[in-house]
Amino acid sequence: MTKLITPHELRRHWLNRLEIALLDSPIEEKLPPLVPRRATPVVVYDNGEGYVERAVSRIVALGYNDVAILEGGLVGYTHAGEVYRDVNVPSKAFGELVESIRHTPSLSAKEVKEFLDREKDAVVLDARRFSEYSTMSIPRGRSCPGGELLYRIFEAAPSPDTTVIVNCAGRTRSIVGTQSLINGGIPNKVMALRNGTIGWTLDGLELEHRKAERIPLPSPEASLKARQHAESWAHHVGVSVIDGEKLGRLAAEEERTLYLLDVRDPNEYVEGHPKGFQNAPGGQLVQATDEWVGVRGARIVLYDTDGVRARMTASWLLQLGWEVYVLDETSSVTRTVSDSLSRPDPPQWSPPVDTVANSITVDELRALANANVVDLARSPVYRQGHIPGAFFASGPELTRDLHAVNGTGPIVLTSPDGMVAAINVEYARQGISREVVYLSGGTNAWIAAGHALENETRWLSQPIDVYQRPYEGTDNAREAMQGYLDWEYGLVGQLANDGISCFHVVRGRAEQ
Repeated sequence: MTKLITPHELRRHWLNRLEIALLDSPIEEKLPPLVPRRATPVVVYDNGEGYVERAVSRIVALGYNDVAILEGGLVGYTHAGEVYRDVNVPSKAFGELVESIRHTPSLSAKEVKEFLDREKDAVVLDARRFSEYSTMSIPRGRSCPGGELLYRIFEAAPSPDTTVIVNCAGRTRSIVGTQSLINGGIPNKVMALRNGTIGWTLDGLELEHRKAERIPLPSPEASLKARQHAESWAHHVGVSVIDGEKLGRLAAEEERTLYLLDVRDPNEYVEGHPKGFQNAPGGQLVQATDEWVGVRGARIVLYDTDGVRARMTASWLLQLGWEVYVLDETSSVTRTVSDSLSRPDPPQWSPPVDTVANSITVDELRALANANVVDLARSPVYRQGHIPGAFFASGPELTRDLHAVNGTGPIVLTSPDGMVAAINVEYARQGISREVVYLSGGTNAWIAAGHALENETRWLSQPIDVYQRPYEGTDNAREAMQGYLDWEYGLVGQLANDGISCFHVVRGRAEQ
């Protein structure tokens, strides 16, 4: 029988900064990269639906040997601590705390609009990912993702007299981005667009679309200047910079989880990076740490090539309560550091022999009569294209939803690479009398064989597997956008009541 852990025991792990991973997410796809060390204590929970036992069996099958169920589930936890809604809560709560302590300067959307109408010597830096910026942006906005702000600021605003306005979609990235430039000690006046593109929309102002203006990489002179500012702030905060030898020692400690993250722009990462380092652009890493780091109490090592982006990102992660280091890019061993890392590959799920026997090839699928294809891809992927005639199904209620498929022929499960489909074959068979097999290689194999996809949707399960944030896209209801802002404003109160964040906001030298 799987062991239980009480909410109070879980919270003691957090308070003492001991390693532990708490899961309420798709396991097969996300768990290995988020929890790369098999000996990590893993805790799973549900809200009384009965999903946890099946989750435990899958986690154990991946090779994890210390798995527990949260006693009482989500409801039980409410008696011990705060329960939050929405996503990326730690980072967003931290952003609100930063603003409340540092009094990060900001202007409302109407104030920004009036300022830009009369002031020409100003730059608007959009701190979101480029894809978000290109979807919608405020007038005069140029893309400069949050982790790039100090690195590129002297290219974007070479004159100290230029006013800098930082925006995002909501609040967090504009707050943290603005404060990053202030922390870095640049001479310019810097302000955040309060409530981002949401606030702009709620004030009845027009957004621009499909823009593609980026702040370029800095000149050597601008880069050196930014590095001096970054080094000064990182030293003030207490960021530790290590060389390759120290990194090798950290990697050799098998009892601790270590994340190696390259915080540069994705395009730079693709051009070349140290072996073992995953790309996690700095601004997004601060905004959504939980998308890369799944183990509380773990260690993080950051890398860049300029001495700016890793230091600034580390300065925030340190304040968020993480044990974080910066790999000195000037170290003589940096180029060969990957050779000294003998870290094991993260756990991977592979189908058991009896499951492999239940697979079929693309040619066999095309020859089947009366078969129904059921696609287990994420709903946005399914919408983009799927095997003709395929139904969408998702989630822990798969066996229930399969009963809605009419017919008596076999059900063929597919997913992008076939892995999720293979994992779910035995589970699907438990609740349905029809034959169930999976497509070897999944939809990718269908495409590779030269067969077309279609876009017509057929929903067995509701497409609620992916959460669309109220600041994404251009068709969000005003009520949803306002509700999101109200939720963010309330996070500081929840944070104060909870008492386990381990956050510490560092003040500037003049504030001490």
